[in-house]
Amino acid sequence: MDSPMCLVENADGELHVVPGAIKYLMGLNQKVVVVSVVGLYRTGKSYLMNKLAGKRKGFALGATIQSKTKGIWMWCVPHPEKRDHTLVLLDTEGLGDVEKGDSKNDAWIFSLAILLSSTLVYNSRGTIDNQAVENLQYVSELTERIKVNSSSAASSSHDDEEGGDAQFVQFFPNFVWAIRDFTLLLEIDGRNVTEDEYLEHSLELRKGGGKKNLMYNLPRECIRNYFPSRKCFVFPTPTTPANMPHLDSMDEAGLCGSFRKVADTFCCFIFQESRTKTVKGGHNVTGRMLGHLVNTYVETIAKGSVPCLENAVLAMAQIENQAAVDEGQVVYQRGMEEVKALFPVDMGQISAHHLRSDHQATQAFMKRSFKDENGDFLKALAVAIAKHYAVLLIQNEDASEKKCAALLEKLSAPMAQKIKEGIYTTPGGYELYCSHHDNMVAQYRAKPDKGVRAEEILEQFLREKSLEKNSILQADKKLTENEKKIHEEQEKRALAEQAVKMEAEKQHQLEKLIQERERSHQEGICQLEAKMVQEAKEKQQELERALDSKLHEQEKLMAKGFTEKEAAMKEEIQSLREKEEAKCEEKEEQSRNFRAIAQGVMESVSNGLGHYFNYKKAREQRKAIVFKEQVRFNLKSGAVGNIPDKERMTLKQDKMATPKLKTGAVGNSKDTTLPKVNTGTTGKSPGSEV
Repeated sequence: MDSPMCLVENADGELHVVPGAIKYLMGLNQKVVVVSVVGLYRTGKSYLMNKLAGKRKGFALGATIQSKTKGIWMWCVPHPEKRDHTLVLLDTEGLGDVEKGDSKNDAWIFSLAILLSSTLVYNSRGTIDNQAVENLQYVSELTERIKVNSSSAASSSHDDEEGGDAQFVQFFPNFVWAIRDFTLLLEIDGRNVTEDEYLEHSLELRKGGGKKNLMYNLPRECIRNYFPSRKCFVFPTPTTPANMPHLDSMDEAGLCGSFRKVADTFCCFIFQESRTKTVKGGHNVTGRMLGHLVNTYVETIAKGSVPCLENAVLAMAQIENQAAVDEGQVVYQRGMEEVKALFPVDMGQISAHHLRSDHQATQAFMKRSFKDENGDFLKALAVAIAKHYAVLLIQNEDASEKKCAALLEKLSAPMAQKIKEGIYTTPGGYELYCSHHDNMVAQYRAKPDKGVRAEEILEQFLREKSLEKNSILQADKKLTENEKKIHEEQEKRALAEQAVKMEAEKQHQLEKLIQERERSHQEGICQLEAKMVQEAKEKQQELERALDSKLHEQEKLMAKGFTEKEAAMKEEIQSLREKEEAKCEEKEEQSRNFRAIAQGVMESVSNGLGHYFNYKKAREQRKAIVFKEQVRFNLKSGAVGNIPDKERMTLKQDKMATPKLKTGAVGNSKDTTLPKVNTGTTGKSPGSEV
């Protein structure tokens, strides 16, 4: 992004997202570190943002008493230290603008900055005095502006109250206080102190009761409780008062050396210590996800409601998980394009491509998805992949059938011409026919790359030709009746052997399908388990971070003698520890859920492949009907020679009993389970067992 753009527009006190900025974020797939700056208007916030962007110009600095920044402006730049991360800088509208005069609007701007950022920079001028702290009045209103849990969720809003500030600590950004134009000595009671010690001293609480102390302590308590990670920088005046209006056009060398030193230290701290933006549950946020959050939060505020972290994450998870399913499908389909262009191929080739593409698709899904707690979206992807694979299997079989049929037609054409010429109707014609027939079959078998239906199409062809062959046999006057019977038996054995080869081919394909389904299932389980372990680790880290911050804060308060705060602090710490202990129970529940998801995915794959087996079943039925109709036609036209009376009777009965296939029967069968593998040849096709 070459220059900043408005992300949230503030027009007449109403907040609206800017579609162009959201569109930019939606195209940003990298993880983001989000740094927001807030503070009173005309305090030099924009200069700090430009410095972080590594640019002299960008965010409007302004040289008058009027505020230049309205709403929230965004600048996305490559992170200078974190690979594959984008640094998102948010410059917010100045708080307390006299031209606006709307503290409620200021509070929402402040709340949005907290919700969207991983580091919040509060910019002020002069010193940290009581007025500077009170200007952070919006901190004390945060519980009214932000909800952690949905009231409809299992952990209700009552849980928010029980968890106290600890609920917010888990999700709030790091806090950096930047004090501009600081002219005092960093001394307390004659002792030199650091900037951080100065900040902590300014946030110390007063002992004792009374309204005055209560009002004094309230904003300080809120800052301490909500932002346990705190850092302070004090900036001297950068240049002379006369040059201040021209700060954005001044060369860096013209600025005060001590100011430049602090500014560089500030930037290094932000680059090194600002963590990747996360949401409730510890999930890392990408630019695309940040766009969803901005939309959700601003829409909620515009409706007059309070933004809820849990609801925002759930809404984003639905969108992202569906997008993850779509992305997985695209990855799978793209991966199968190479083998599709080669159709027909054998089962080994298409299976290898399927396993690789399925693995890549699941990887793409896992990388993008989160909070798919019941595995619904993973199942949806499994079904989509299985259905697409079923379509490809059908297309490959059709391509194989077409190629094999064309090859047989080409190879048998010379024999068909000889039949027309009556060459095989002379004495000895049957032996000549058999020689040509065997040679044709040998040429067919020698032809490579016929695909998965090579034996099946040959079996169908030989059965059809057996009628023609029998006719020639019966017409050959050179052969005795006994020799004819011997040839008939030989033909039956040849057809039976071919049927065995056909069934073996089908059985091999079915076994390959089941093997690849099992391999795909095992790989999917490994990826799912790794994903769930990672998500559990992110939750644990989030909880541990909150617990550590509370223990650290408790230690500070106890060292200062605030024993009256001990009970409340202990309660919050105990609440966090109970959550940590509950992780063991969650792991057991997660294990049960994991097994259920794995089983569901397996069933989804079987259901998806059911389309393929329904197709095969219907094809078998259709093929049987076509063959019988062909026999009847030959009988009626006299094209077939001597067929035994018993066989004629069977054909007649079949004609009476043959059901008609309904249009669309392929996709309507309810029984879509993957058939069991036969250990031996039974004469049934795999599709007929569905």
